[in-house]
Amino acid sequence: MNREFYASFVQPFAASRPVSDPALTHVLPHIPPCARVLDVGCGNGRLAALLERERPGARYVGLDAAPELIELARGLAAGLARITAVFGVADVARPGWRRVLESLHPPPAADFDRVVCLALLHHIPGFDLRVQVLREMAGLLAPGGRLILSTWQFLDSPRLRRRLVDWAEAGVLQEALEPGDYLLDWQRGGRGLRYCHLVDKEELARLAAASGLAVRETFRAGGREGNLSLFAVLDR
Repeated sequence: MNREFYASFVQPFAASRPVSDPALTHVLPHIPPCARVLDVGCGNGRLAALLERERPGARYVGLDAAPELIELARGLAAGLARITAVFGVADVARPGWRRVLESLHPPPAADFDRVVCLALLHHIPGFDLRVQVLREMAGLLAPGGRLILSTWQFLDSPRLRRRLVDWAEAGVLQEALEPGDYLLDWQRGGRGLRYCHLVDKEELARLAAASGLAVRETFRAGGREGNLSLFAVLDR
């Protein structure tokens, strides 16, 4: 469902995610100069554009499951001069995605100073799969590296609550769902549906513990309300 959504709404979605978005810029203090950065769920490559401006010398790899977004990101990368940036199509929810990474960033691949995963974890269905993805990302960190992630706190916004849709509209039975699974609509450039799981602070702590990660810091930022994303900085 989500793959179909991003294929259909790539342009309006990318336009809604500017480089100036606080849900992006708040990660900058956690990225040191000249860092090796892996951006999982990179979308249109806006973090690369931010690093170009604020972290010259960074070495950046961006991965996303949507080929349409990677095409936009590669177009952006052509104009970057102060960092190195490469992009690839890879779905971290499916086996074998590390091979794509290794083709872009030859072994040893586990040498990233920062792995960034913004607004992706809540699109991955199932607690066990979320743990698996976090473990795999953590395994790509160099000693002393950190994982920076964010998850969407959509239930905290009356505006976003009005976008909740009954699962029957997508033909999904309740028995197939976990508590915290929701369906939200999108109404820019047409109407689409996205699966989202509410990864709140409590679940985030459980996911980190199950993945062998320690929570260094959490904070809220982003969205019209200024607090619609829960950020976490995690130590391996």
